[in-house]
Amino acid sequence: MPLMEHLRELRNRLFKAFLGIVAGFIAVYALGLHKWILNRLQEPYRDLFPLGKAPDMLQLGVGDVFLLKLKVAMWAGLVISAPIWLFQIWAFVAPGLHKKERRWAYLFVAAATPLFLAGAFLAYMVVGKGLEFLLPAQEEHLTNSLELTRYVSWVTNFMLIFGVAFEFPLLAVMLNFAGLVSAKKMLSWWRTVVFLFFCFSAIATPTPDPFVMSGLALCLSAMYFIAIGIAWLNDRRRKRRDGESDYSHLDDDEAAPLDYRPEPVAEPEPVAAPEQLDRRSRFDDSI
Repeated sequence: MPLMEHLRELRNRLFKAFLGIVAGFIAVYALGLHKWILNRLQEPYRDLFPLGKAPDMLQLGVGDVFLLKLKVAMWAGLVISAPIWLFQIWAFVAPGLHKKERRWAYLFVAAATPLFLAGAFLAYMVVGKGLEFLLPAQEEHLTNSLELTRYVSWVTNFMLIFGVAFEFPLLAVMLNFAGLVSAKKMLSWWRTVVFLFFCFSAIATPTPDPFVMSGLALCLSAMYFIAIGIAWLNDRRRKRRDGESDYSHLDDDEAAPLDYRPEPVAEPEPVAAPEQLDRRSRFDDSI
């Protein structure tokens, strides 16, 4: 297919994906789902105050709440219309992939969404603990009135960070399936990876207590070791299929052994010299 045909195909796929996102946005806004989402996001803040006596949140700008509703409806519509725009992207990429690569892509896409949702849900559960630490206590005689737009942005960014962090083990499995890293190499990195998980958890979690930080780090570490197990099974399958051609156990600067076994060649038939051929042809002509 020429380059211009590829560009036209990409334009058409992106336009259809955009229409799907717009349809999801309109459906969310028309059904009022954005209001329900906003209420769920404010629940961790309300739960801090007994008997529902939480101070009302503030609106500083004239159109801040309206723009926030549009933003929430847009993100919700993006999630709802995910099958449409993911299909359009897949329809553009799939013709250039092999059958095995398509099967892997199906598995990775199917696993990416639950992992992201699990990380976002964990972040939502941790938000309440963070608010307990960050907001002033009742005895300090301060008003805990928060600005709604900044609060929602803080919660959604928090959920986004956790959701993306839960995709890291899936990335490790993808690198193994692509043949870029082996399970043995991944296992040799476990100390560094676990240390980085704890550092990330200490920065990402808003509470100073070690329980929330350790919970997130242990979840990420457990998923990393599960990814190592999947990579080990894939390496065993690849080794059985390829026999001795698997060189994943070698170092980067170590030369691979060449198992060259030349095939036996039969003894060639004797070839007559050119002058003998000329004499034989003249003799055949004279006869």
